[in-house]
Amino acid sequence: MDMNANLNDGFSGFELELEDFEVRKIGSSLNRLYSVGPGGSILSLPEIKDGVVFFCSMDQHVYALDCAGGGVKWKFRTGGNMAGNSTALNAEDDVVYAGNLAGSFYALGAKTGKEIWRFRAGSGVTTKPLFYRDRIFFPCLNGNVYCLDKDGRELWRFKTGGEIYYAPAGDDGKIYFGSYDGNFYCIDAGSGREIWRFRTGDEIQSEGPIHVHKGVAYFASMDNNLYAVDAKTGRELWRFKTGKYGNCCSPIIHDDVVYHGSRDGILYAVSLDGRELWRFKAGGLIGPGVSAQKNRIYFGCEDANLYCLDVNGNELWCFRTSGPVWNYPVVWKNSLLFGSWDCHFYCIDFSGKEKWRFQTSDKTISKVDPPYKVFEMVVKKSFEDANEKDDKYDINLGAKSEDRFYTAKSEYMSETTYATKKDYGQ
Repeated sequence: MDMNANLNDGFSGFELELEDFEVRKIGSSLNRLYSVGPGGSILSLPEIKDGVVFFCSMDQHVYALDCAGGGVKWKFRTGGNMAGNSTALNAEDDVVYAGNLAGSFYALGAKTGKEIWRFRAGSGVTTKPLFYRDRIFFPCLNGNVYCLDKDGRELWRFKTGGEIYYAPAGDDGKIYFGSYDGNFYCIDAGSGREIWRFRTGDEIQSEGPIHVHKGVAYFASMDNNLYAVDAKTGRELWRFKTGKYGNCCSPIIHDDVVYHGSRDGILYAVSLDGRELWRFKAGGLIGPGVSAQKNRIYFGCEDANLYCLDVNGNELWCFRTSGPVWNYPVVWKNSLLFGSWDCHFYCIDFSGKEKWRFQTSDKTISKVDPPYKVFEMVVKKSFEDANEKDDKYDINLGAKSEDRFYTAKSEYMSETTYATKKDYGQ
């Protein structure tokens, strides 16, 4: 499959000669998850323990690789689609947890890869589970968050009004997550009792969990807003407007700055009181999250790159793969580890040079709908004289993906300064 086709936004027939336009969402963003076909692509957020990295692949396997050289410690076949699934670790008991879209949830030995138990949910299990206070929490497409004990017995379930494709987070005895019913929830980890819910204007999704920082929960919605709410009461503190194509990324907080990537391909740096500090435009959708290490900001992008920025929004380097990078890297010693939709798992150093790569058992790149298929453009007013009007928007919706690499400038201070380094990836 031509991966560049996946980067088109569905508006390739337009030449952007518009003074003003409106983008409308006409379907559920969950349709993109349902569109994913078989193959060996990787969306999973990796986990590391004792020099071993764990992740899931669309070839239906959970993998455990040696961080030093990429050798296979073990792999386990779940027998179900793992498009948006990731692992969680119980480090104390050496257990790895993962689910699949067939509705099975597994506990595996972290050292052996052997199945310890499995739990059958009522529908597809999604995203990254959470091991918190000796319990396991995971979301499901039937609208439930499940809570199990360490032996796989159900303790309770919490029902929302829509599918859940949002990784739960735990803090101060509470579980936080969003739902396709448009609500963001806070529930008691012990009983499953709802403490509060916050209503947004659209669906809420993220493969990565939220961060609670200094008593504030930060999350985003497909309604094009980044929210900050009081973690105890659910009271809104502020909201920050992003682009036109929603959000599927969980923000992080690093040195009291909120970093958030939007589906428009813009990484925002926002102060704790909701003021924009800077923005950086990449070549495609950013998701599901961002990571930070030693004053470096890392994020994957649908333009097939992993980006490294400094804390002022200047690009230091980017590493090019052959497919969308839909996860953020994890750090092991002097290495960054992450997967790509091109069916490879990568290890690179802090300068962006490849150390090793691992190919999953299926070389087929999984098919997936374009990122903006559920959106339509409605023209309000066309240009009368392009020479007399300022360009209000700098997103060329009809550009080929390769033309969008390294060309877009931020409206603020950051711009791409490095050309693609061919020796970084094929």
